[in-house]
Amino acid sequence: MSSDHLEATCLDVADHFRLAGALGDTPETVITVHLLHRGLARAYVVGRPDQFDAALIRNLAFNRDELTGFGAARPLWELLRKRHNWSSVEVAPSIAFQLSELLESAMGRPVRFLDDIYHVLRHPVTPARGETVRLLSPVDSGLLERAPLGLRGEGWGSSLALLREGVAAAAIIDREIVALSHTTARAGQFADLGVATLPAWRNRGLASATAALVASEVQSTGQTPVWSTGATNRASLRVAQKLGFVEVSRRTYLIL
Repeated sequence: MSSDHLEATCLDVADHFRLAGALGDTPETVITVHLLHRGLARAYVVGRPDQFDAALIRNLAFNRDELTGFGAARPLWELLRKRHNWSSVEVAPSIAFQLSELLESAMGRPVRFLDDIYHVLRHPVTPARGETVRLLSPVDSGLLERAPLGLRGEGWGSSLALLREGVAAAAIIDREIVALSHTTARAGQFADLGVATLPAWRNRGLASATAALVASEVQSTGQTPVWSTGATNRASLRVAQKLGFVEVSRRTYLIL
């Protein structure tokens, strides 16, 4: 059936699992699948959730103005044009140009492109342990909750959920978190890692030290660590390279 005859639908949470199954288990889908499983996303499809022409997902846990799209360009545009309060959408490179033309023509706004680079860590990483950098546990929820906003973790709905079901490591100076790495998502074979460091404590190896702890812990559970970052984020790319992450794919941000 042509996508012109398929109704665009906002999915009920019960259908999120069907959509997650259709998206599959890949480094590029781990964040979206994780959010769908946890009810931390809003999802729209053209077609059925398990056999869609296009799917559009809004992350309700963080970066709500950054959407994620899958499927063909024209039905994806039909979903995008009905959404408000978004600044970018991440899509497959194969449809990026066609979708950008549709966006620019209809919205009268220029669109710029940014590669989102996906890496995986296939080889074991050996973390350096010390008093400053350590793994966090649920008893550290108070410490995490009083950290600066960018160092509290994301993707789980609460600090306690992150510490119970995810993995987090922090650099702690004077009983305060100055750098944090954690799993922003875990689903199937993969776990996506995020890292942040206070400006005053950057360039001291804390990002790579905390990320190595998290990656090692993830590997011990049988999952593969994933590192995704924009092509212009050179600091993040350096940490990924230092730890041995290898690029496996790219997607494209279309930024209004």
